[in-house]
Amino acid sequence: MLRSMYSGISGMKGFQEKLDVIGNNIANVNTTGFKKGRVTFQDMLSQTTTGASGPTDNRGGVNPSQVGLGSQVGTIDDLHTQGSSQRTDNPLDLQLEGDGMFAVEKPDETTAYTRAGNFYMDEDGDIVNADGYYLQGDGNGTDGELKIPDEATSINIEQNGTVTYVDEDGNIDKSQQIRIAQFSNPAGLEKTGNSLYTNTENAGLNTDNDDNLVEPEKNGAASIVSGALEMSNVDLSDEFTNMITAQRGFQANTRIITTSDEILQELVNLKR
Repeated sequence: MLRSMYSGISGMKGFQEKLDVIGNNIANVNTTGFKKGRVTFQDMLSQTTTGASGPTDNRGGVNPSQVGLGSQVGTIDDLHTQGSSQRTDNPLDLQLEGDGMFAVEKPDETTAYTRAGNFYMDEDGDIVNADGYYLQGDGNGTDGELKIPDEATSINIEQNGTVTYVDEDGNIDKSQQIRIAQFSNPAGLEKTGNSLYTNTENAGLNTDNDDNLVEPEKNGAASIVSGALEMSNVDLSDEFTNMITAQRGFQANTRIITTSDEILQELVNLKR
């Protein structure tokens, strides 16, 4: 069978996967804290028909002759660039400006990470995300949880993560601080759904502290903006452009298969 037919099949598979990633990006264009994906391709093995040879006294060198056998998906990357800001004026809506992620504790006591900063207060005064996972920090909460009394007023989150409020006695309380996680390679994090990530061996979590969390605005860590949310970093114009190029690439590979089939048909008809 013709090698071009199998090359076309590999190209179709690759562009189909790229369209899947583009479709997911477009679906999450308004998802808080979402980071878009990107697909890169690599060439597959090449069949060598003639090897290379070096120059001799009587003859110059000869380059190798190789026929490629198609393409394959190289990587599917998450691009952790800063998303656009949306003002909400809700003091518990938090946006990270710079590198870092919020840490939340799940019911199984494992830690997950997110850029989605839409937090709430539950009945007990704990600061939680949309799934009820506790926002992690340092202060008078339990096991790193942040708690605001029911009678508190004038709640505010400072840029360094300090949680301030006026207690029932009229005193300003600044005993709690939100901590964030830093990663040298955030693209190495694994998506687990619900806008959450889990740590992997390749993410490069900063482990200088016992709880692996750092103070905002220190040593390159992000600052916190209260009353705003970080939106998706998906650019629709880029996604539609990528979708068109992927569609044309898919169509071109189908044409390779059609042309190869026509050639095979001519070979079959040679006996007639």
